[in-house]
Amino acid sequence: MSEQKMGPGAWWLCLCALCLIAPCQGIRKCMNGITINVILLEDEESPWSLRFVKGVILDAIEIDSAVNVAEGMSFNITPNFGGFNTTLYRQRGCSSSTCEGVDELKNLMYSGNLGCAVLGPTCTYATFQMVDFEKGLKLSTPIISAGSFGLSCDYTLNLQRLLPPARKVSDFLINFWKANNKLKPKWETAYVYKKQTHSEDCFWYINALDADSKFAKNISRTVVRKPEDLRQLLKSPKNRTSNLFIMCGSPMDIVEVKDGSKDADSSNNLFILIDLYNDKYYVNTTSLPSMRNVLVVTMPNTRNYKVNTMNDYMAAYHDAVLLTGQVLREIAKKPQSEIQQMEYVNVNYFRNISFNGSAGYYKLDKYGDRDVNLSIIYTTNDNKYRILFRFDTELNQTTLIETDPSFIWGSRLPNFKPDSGTARHTHLFLLRQNRRDRRVRKRWSHIASLLVTLLENSELNVVSLKIEDERKKKNFMIRRALYDKKIVILKELKHSDGNFDETEKIELNALLQIDYYNLTKFYGTVKFDQGVFGVFEYGERGSLKYVLNDKISYPEETFMDWEFKISVMYDIAKGMSYLHSSDIQVHGRLKSTNCVVDNRMVVKITDFGCNSFLSPGTDLWTAPEHLRKHGTSQKGDVYSFAIISQEIVLRKCTFYTEYCSDRAEKLLRVIMSYFRPDLNFETASEKEAEVYMLIKSCWDEDPEKRPDFKKIENSLGKIISKIHNQDNESYMDNMIRRLQMYSRNLEHLVEERTALYKAERDRADCLNFMLLPGPVVKSLKETGVVEPELYDEVTIYFSDIVGFTTLCQYSTPMDVVDMLNDIYKGFDSIVDHHDVYKVETIGDAYMVASGLPQRNGNRHAVDICHMALDSLAFMSTFQLRHLPGIPVWIRIGIHSGPCAAGVVGIKMPRYCLFGDTVNTASRMESAGHPLRIHVSQPTINILQRTDCKFEYEMRGETYLKGKGTETTYWLTGETGKDYDLPTPPTTENVQRLQQDLAQNILMCLERRAQGSVRRKNRQQKDNNDLESEVESENELPEYLHLATVDNTLSTFL
Repeated sequence: MSEQKMGPGAWWLCLCALCLIAPCQGIRKCMNGITINVILLEDEESPWSLRFVKGVILDAIEIDSAVNVAEGMSFNITPNFGGFNTTLYRQRGCSSSTCEGVDELKNLMYSGNLGCAVLGPTCTYATFQMVDFEKGLKLSTPIISAGSFGLSCDYTLNLQRLLPPARKVSDFLINFWKANNKLKPKWETAYVYKKQTHSEDCFWYINALDADSKFAKNISRTVVRKPEDLRQLLKSPKNRTSNLFIMCGSPMDIVEVKDGSKDADSSNNLFILIDLYNDKYYVNTTSLPSMRNVLVVTMPNTRNYKVNTMNDYMAAYHDAVLLTGQVLREIAKKPQSEIQQMEYVNVNYFRNISFNGSAGYYKLDKYGDRDVNLSIIYTTNDNKYRILFRFDTELNQTTLIETDPSFIWGSRLPNFKPDSGTARHTHLFLLRQNRRDRRVRKRWSHIASLLVTLLENSELNVVSLKIEDERKKKNFMIRRALYDKKIVILKELKHSDGNFDETEKIELNALLQIDYYNLTKFYGTVKFDQGVFGVFEYGERGSLKYVLNDKISYPEETFMDWEFKISVMYDIAKGMSYLHSSDIQVHGRLKSTNCVVDNRMVVKITDFGCNSFLSPGTDLWTAPEHLRKHGTSQKGDVYSFAIISQEIVLRKCTFYTEYCSDRAEKLLRVIMSYFRPDLNFETASEKEAEVYMLIKSCWDEDPEKRPDFKKIENSLGKIISKIHNQDNESYMDNMIRRLQMYSRNLEHLVEERTALYKAERDRADCLNFMLLPGPVVKSLKETGVVEPELYDEVTIYFSDIVGFTTLCQYSTPMDVVDMLNDIYKGFDSIVDHHDVYKVETIGDAYMVASGLPQRNGNRHAVDICHMALDSLAFMSTFQLRHLPGIPVWIRIGIHSGPCAAGVVGIKMPRYCLFGDTVNTASRMESAGHPLRIHVSQPTINILQRTDCKFEYEMRGETYLKGKGTETTYWLTGETGKDYDLPTPPTTENVQRLQQDLAQNILMCLERRAQGSVRRKNRQQKDNNDLESEVESENELPEYLHLATVDNTLSTFL
């Protein structure tokens, strides 16, 4: 795409009204109102998205406000944020932003909300329409952009760019090509690689080199648009015009372009990588091997970011706020008469200036574009980043920084002209001739740690692939990470510091060459503070052993049928066949725990190679000859395959036998004799018997009689073909049948899990309803809060056990718990039959309320009274388990009145009642008598308003603590109903009955003790232990050891 100016078609598409002139509102108004307008793309991906930038702009405003206070200024910057979204378009992002910026600006101008300056947009398409004065949008307000890189935005009247535009990058390349010094010859040609997809900065930087621009006039350049074309040029130096390749991106783009080609890594080539907004070259100086013939052009190391999430775009907009504040303070210091004459902030205040910000030192030229000292970084021979040159975009001058670099090109950068082919062919011949020596001498390079992103340390991301040994009690935790846009796993190479010897380097290089469908890919090693790790392909579904054991997700008949089991065995056989024919030659540790399954249900073998780091070990998969004498062999791998196949066929534990389950015993019997796991030949069908015979031949005692994996692979392939031929089923029919089976099983599984979920939800709801009222639970589930509420009239019930302290003193703690549990379970069952809510129990006190949280008219008093009568009737038949015959008395108090209620607390929240009504109900209970229901006058008044015929008698004037004297009543029953209530004691008999209670308890305990002694005596007589018997008779009862009571009357409640 030629990029000098954008065509007028975009303007017709926008349907934007032209000839818009900013209204004359005066600078004073913008300083006192909206100071800056922010117009940015708002999405989830772009590093300059309003979602990311908004916070740093607000932080910068706080900093500027502090400066204003210090300098005695009376204004503060006020932002107006306006984002535009392109998700409605087919192409999202900057490519669809042509109309969005103008539309946002139009709205600001019409509404009078246009401030002193505009921040954004970053997208060139959006900015160009706003600053193109020729098209009629005559805007005088300064625009400050972190972006707008394109040539079309050069030399505008009111645009300032705080990041280097494409013009500056183009000028750098022109002048750098012409530079001739000790390390660099003069260059005249170049290839420009233009990818199909680019980031916003790279798109315009490369576009400027592609367009018919100043760069094209000064440098003979050829544009390459396809990666395969670029790779062909790298392979054929004779047919190309230059050794120099310019591209924009990251180190991973270099790796992708080279694609492991040795020609691409040649010292005859030089790549110029434009990667301005990446600070990793300074943060982590470790480079990649593919970067050895690359020069990186990047921003200087002047960043002062206080948070790790800051990027160059965010920093530029942060600093734009500081620049605006600096300009406004400069204007505010001018005479008022001069300020009043200003219609807008003159753009010249933002040009030919310099200032400091979070991204370092800024210097804007006369056009408002930023000048920087670009760093040109190379990779040393020991894979470290170093600065080689520095380029000043203001002076267009190259400065040599390192005079004696250690790089791949020797003493000087390569010439732009390709060399003749003779030396190259000789070089390749020598390389082939000394392949083994090169493999030994080759230096092993770790993957740069910055390219491996550790996933967060949480239960979701630190996972176990379940490849642990069966005998280990804990899982071997493997950390997941992100490398080259793929999830990988990191396995620690124990007892290694990363400085590998020659043998280890040979093994690792051989492992690196393995690339097969049924073998996990090894990407290399990486060093972290925690140690050295191997980077391996990730099996999403875990180990084969885990899949075989999970019969819910992978059911036997529907998903893992016979054909599927054969396919799993076939995958392993193919992987091992390839491995045995490779340089690695033998696995030595093959087992079901290191066969992993990917998300397409393909089985892949892992943990091969790396014999210097992993020991073979001995286990149930190990061949008998290697159990007797340690070692590894290809025939030993065949034996391990047979043990895995038996696991696959039966889907039972490793080395399953019906008569032996002990692992140690199995290993001993394998070593001492011919002992193998079970295969049921008697019940096997014809197709199963064929597979069983293959497995049996694979675990033959004589290793030489075992087939190799090539034969196993062919045999299993024939069995799979035979299955298809017998069923007269094509591969497509088989796939459709499997999908249908899987779908049906999935539906059944979903129904089953849904039923389990509903059952758990119902149990949770039931538990919640036991703890809190139904409406309160519903409100908490829907909104998370319960608003406290005031109720005009409710009825509250209190009861407690008379003489509870005395009972406790003669009871064990467990007896007390059992006693309260028995009583309260009876009360709870009564509560369920009435429209009441059990508030809480405190010791022996039982509190119930009605009329809240759901109001029920006058029914609250009726339901409480019914419940009180039922509770009193229940106590008439209640017996203590540990003190049979001892009566249990309760006092009941009831009162009605207003009340406030609400949920209190977050941990174990409680629905609590507050108000004088609660206190009065408690006083009614404490002022009552045993086996009596004490009712207040307000409750009686409510009962009289209902149709229920309760029977009650006036007690008279009763003193209530804190309330004075009140008229109270005894509730005695209800007309027409027989509650079988216990006969309450008279007032005169209460004190005597309380004294009798303590005496009766002591008598009951003595009777229990005597009975226990008699039983013990009989047992001791049988044992002829008369001395012990005498001692037992003289001992006090067990319960009397717990406490002694000096004054029983003082213990009653």
